[in-house]
Amino acid sequence: MRAPLVPLDPEDAALPDVDWTALPDGVARSSRVVPSGRLAGLCAGPRDAVRVVLAPGITGSKEDFRFLLPVLAARGFRAESFDAAGQYQSAAAGPEHLGRGRSWDYDLFVDDLIAVIEQGGTPVHLLGHSFQGVVAERVAVARPDLVRSLSLLSAPPVPGDALAATRPFGAASRSMPAGALAALIRSTIRGNVQHVPPARQRFVVERFTWTRTDAHAASVALLRRVPDLRAALRATGVPVLLAVGEHDVWPVELHRRYAEELGAVLRVYPGGHSPCETAPHALCRDLLALFETAQRPA
Repeated sequence: MRAPLVPLDPEDAALPDVDWTALPDGVARSSRVVPSGRLAGLCAGPRDAVRVVLAPGITGSKEDFRFLLPVLAARGFRAESFDAAGQYQSAAAGPEHLGRGRSWDYDLFVDDLIAVIEQGGTPVHLLGHSFQGVVAERVAVARPDLVRSLSLLSAPPVPGDALAATRPFGAASRSMPAGALAALIRSTIRGNVQHVPPARQRFVVERFTWTRTDAHAASVALLRRVPDLRAALRATGVPVLLAVGEHDVWPVELHRRYAEELGAVLRVYPGGHSPCETAPHALCRDLLALFETAQRPA
């Protein structure tokens, strides 16, 4: 069954082109010490409220949830986002802090995310964007006691080489070294092929001067080795939402099939790979519906 397109929310249609380095009212800066170093974060909402932890994709940062943080806080949740190791203001974090022989692997990102979750009330509502959706899935499978619900925001809907299933690169990406493909992705974003607003584009370009290219290349390589967690994730019983843009890098049909395999809800929004930026109010409504489901007895 085809998932209908979520109508464009009037508040989302009226989103301004903001200064992405400035904090919205009620949003504060934070930091977390995790195995790979110190991660910069943002937070909003009551400290003792149920937490919503938001993990950004590989070319992103905590600011990608700028619109979503205050909306979730206004609904009574403690909303928290953070830069992953190697990203933007967390560029100093990385495998060099983990001991000899460690590298940018899935375990690094999983252990960091578990550490973030454990530094506060649990279980949490967990959202992972794109690559971090895979990381969030691994956390939910390894530690379902920490996760009330799982939201996969434009996350890879296929195991194995997920990049080969994307529309921008497809099978041709298989012949490219990860570093070269990562550089191509950054170049495409710098070229603003998605026609994002000017202030957003300035921030994105500036952010790339901070984010480590080795971290980005390694994450791209990991997207070629996405683990098959479908059966394990379904077995956890954790409620799952798949939230994607109609023009996501992975075809909606793949997301639809993945939702069926997980027994998850699929919601499709106007826009592309980042509904948290372009449809935060519509996304928030669907998150709240998921959270309500997670509170019901099994």
